[in-house]
Amino acid sequence: MRFEVPQFIEIEDKIFGPLTWRQFVYLAGGAAVVVVTFLALPLFIFLLTGVPIAILAFFLAFHKINNRPFVFFLESAINYFFGNKLYLWRRRHKDVVHAQTDTPVSPKTQEVPTQTHLPKPDSSSISSLSRKLEIDSLEIKE
Repeated sequence: MRFEVPQFIEIEDKIFGPLTWRQFVYLAGGAAVVVVTFLALPLFIFLLTGVPIAILAFFLAFHKINNRPFVFFLESAINYFFGNKLYLWRRRHKDVVHAQTDTPVSPKTQEVPTQTHLPKPDSSSISSLSRKLEIDSLEIKE
């Protein structure tokens, strides 16, 4: 059996003639608000409120900015205007853990670790160690 794979899944379906569902809702809602303001308010106030609402509904339905719907632009603009614009950076002091002590040391009281001096091996201890390793390896082979 052969199945068709949908190709253009990001394109909305046209439901009301040339309009998608979202465009229809924006235009119908804008038209309803404009009609109510026309019937309820005087002409001057209607022109001050109804015309911007009609323009907003048209922009929401059809206008795209950077190939994205106008509603995303409007949401970003509202978040910018009403959101925080003061960003403060505060350095967080993290505890430093040394491998020798395994105890956290705060950065302000951090001390330089002292070096421990190991005695230098002399040649006799190195030769005795190598001899012991040889004997152990021979015992393992047998």
